[in-house]
Amino acid sequence: RYVASELAADIAVTVGDVKFYLHKFPLLSKSACLKKLVASGNEQNCDEVQISDIPGGSVVFEICAKFCYGMTVNLNPYNVFATRCAAEYLGMYETIEKGNLIYKIDIFLNSSIVHSWKDSIIVLQTTKSLSPLSDELKVAGLCVDAIATNACIDVSKVDWSYTYNRKKLPEENGNDPNFNGVKSRPVPKDWWVEDLCELEIDLYKRVIMSIKTKGIQSHEVIGDALKAYSYRRLPGFSKGVIHSRDVGKYRSTVDTIVWLLPAEKGSVSCSFLFKLLKAAIIVDSGEMAREQLVRQIGQQLEEASLNDLLIRAAEREDVMYDVDMVKKIVNKFLMQDRNAEYESEENEVLEIQRSGILTDASKLIVAKLIDAYLAEIAKDPNLPLSKFVDLAETVSCISRPTHNGLYRAIDMYLKEHPWISKSERKRICKLMDCKKLSADACMHAVQNERLPLRVVIQVLFFEQLRGAAATSSGTSTPDLPKSLKNPNGGSHGSSRSAPTNPEEDWDSVSATEELKALKTEL
Repeated sequence: RYVASELAADIAVTVGDVKFYLHKFPLLSKSACLKKLVASGNEQNCDEVQISDIPGGSVVFEICAKFCYGMTVNLNPYNVFATRCAAEYLGMYETIEKGNLIYKIDIFLNSSIVHSWKDSIIVLQTTKSLSPLSDELKVAGLCVDAIATNACIDVSKVDWSYTYNRKKLPEENGNDPNFNGVKSRPVPKDWWVEDLCELEIDLYKRVIMSIKTKGIQSHEVIGDALKAYSYRRLPGFSKGVIHSRDVGKYRSTVDTIVWLLPAEKGSVSCSFLFKLLKAAIIVDSGEMAREQLVRQIGQQLEEASLNDLLIRAAEREDVMYDVDMVKKIVNKFLMQDRNAEYESEENEVLEIQRSGILTDASKLIVAKLIDAYLAEIAKDPNLPLSKFVDLAETVSCISRPTHNGLYRAIDMYLKEHPWISKSERKRICKLMDCKKLSADACMHAVQNERLPLRVVIQVLFFEQLRGAAATSSGTSTPDLPKSLKNPNGGSHGSSRSAPTNPEEDWDSVSATEELKALKTEL
């Protein structure tokens, strides 16, 4: 490439595969690096200079060369950082000449770029390819602080045009016939979260940390930002999976999001935390990340759904679901009741109650949730009895008005595992309290041939007591099936398990031959 000039070029500068035919005087007056290279070439009687490692390559070198000639150069958010790095490489300092390129670029960055929300993000993205220089020249830090500052300004000072990712509303496009020229919709506090999803995870981490350090944005807004980033950056995250052949490349993203989670309860939903936990298991995150998620999920387990709890076991496992992980979460939930601590300060006893003290309502919700979970995992033919029993015993400390859900789970397990021994059947049936079965559940249980005979007798006994008490008090109670009143009346088919529909949906069936013998024995 040549410069339009009457003077013949007296130096050739090769940058990559592009050769520039230039003049020494304008270059050497502004670049310490070129002055040194030309001096070295003169000693060897050579008028050619080789530059192979200049940041930005030949395109950016041309910008620097034009500046040396006094030509107009166009700086924008996409090339300003690379040009700044090239100017540093060429040694275009103020000590060489006043008003040199480095000085001009620094003014442009501080007076224009940092005041623009969009431009700050673009420049920060361009620093990724030249990351070692971005910190050395402090450009990345400048952009991070500018973005964090803009994200924390009062929303009353934010215009919707600030955001460049968000689709415009009808009134902003001028398509709303009712729009009278006045902005009618207030700017939400999380107006900035979608824009930051453009950043790579290491830059995103720096921005979020800077926003958190300023202490202006609430932990709920920080949680919204992390949620938006997760859905954008992790394919399949909304379904609790990672859709990629190379899931390992998402490990740093998952680990960083977990690390950035606010510690305050309710910052993000319990469902989101479960999705993060499932993603952490898929990408094989470290134990520290998993433990943090288990702890935070445990703090708000009452918000979870059955689908949240269905965490797939590792492929090398025989079972379908990771029951041990759910047990850890339940234990973390129950530990909150022990979070009342006492501290002595200046001979005064101060009671410190953390926000996680459990209510009876939240404990009951979790107990019912685990009952439903037990009924679901009971369908797994490879589920060991010990895992089922251990999890059920974990919530046995929670008083429940009814054990219908637990009975349904037990019956499902017995149905799917008909080969277990008599002693194992007794062990699993000890989990429920027959006195806490509803009348409909009792009607189902006394006809259930999968239950041990002793359990059926207990159910029938307590149902009879309930009927007697109801009679003495003048109230009515559902009659037992006719087959129990007259067990010798005909032949009947075998009973079936409780359905997977709601707990109250109990089937009505005929009594079995076992119950005929039971009636005789009674």
